[in-house]
This record gives sequence, C-alpha cells and structure tokens, in this order.
Amino acid sequence: MNSVEIKLGRSFGVTFEHGKNFFDELSEFFKMNNLKQAFIPMFIAGFQSVEMVGACEKLEDPNAPVWSKVYLENVEVIGSGTVTYDEKNDKIVPHIHISVGIKPQSGSAHTSHLLDAKVQFLTEMLVLEVISPKMERVVNPNLYNIALLNFRHDA
Repeated sequence: MNSVEIKLGRSFGVTFEHGKNFFDELSEFFKMNNLKQAFIPMFIAGFQSVEMVGACEKLEDPNAPVWSKVYLENVEVIGSGTVTYDEKNDKIVPHIHISVGIKPQSGSAHTSHLLDAKVQFLTEMLVLEVISPKMERVVNPNLYNIALLNFRHDA
C-alpha cells in the first residue's frame, strides 16, 4: 500500500460544451486555471460517442491490461479519475474510468477506462486540485509496464 496525506487546493464545478471533445475540454480547463494535478471525484455526462477499453475476443492473458477498444454511441455516463502532469511534454495525463449506459439498448452498461469521447448536451464535473504531494505516473515493469499513480513524498 502507498498512502499519503493530501493537501487540497481549489475546488471547481465544470461544465463542458455540447459537441466538444471531452479530453480537449478537460485540457483547456486545466490550462485556463493553471492546474497541474487533481482528483475528479465524480462527473456525469452525455456522450455522443465514446471509446473505452474493452475486448470482444478471448484474452490470452486475462490478468494483462487490455489495449483494444470498444466504440459506443448515445450514452449516459458517470465517471471519476485522477489527473497528473507530464512535465517533459507539458501536458496533463488524465486517468478516467467510466460506466456508460447505452440509451437505445435499454441502458445496457459497460464499465472501463475512457479513451476518447464527444460531449452530447452536457458534462458536469467536480475537480479537486491537489497541492501536495506531487502525483505522478510511474511505469511498473513487473506489472505489464503499466504507469501507476505514485505520490512523490519529497516534493
């Protein structure tokens, strides 16, 4: 286990515009507010289209990460995540998970990691700025080279 006391900064309520790309809007919000890292405890959204991690084929290694994606349209979404900052590339690194209900299919649901989305009508989000410690994604070579959230205690 890795735990640390978090010092929170500003809290934001954010809405995204209809027809916009979710990650472009998120990035623009972070730039406008000079945010580098945060928790997104929740958001609700309608997405015209969404790409999320998923597979239809049998997985060779069920424990390994899945890199294929599922494309869905006309969905209702609830999600949350974390956002870290990549200093080298001067950009945020969102890690967002969602559950989506497909409206035309009786709200049948999928849950996974968000890859891309186009806003339909709304995205309503809470963003909590993290002042310290520094949050970063560190690649773990023992776990399929997944970049895991780490708290840098010296920052």
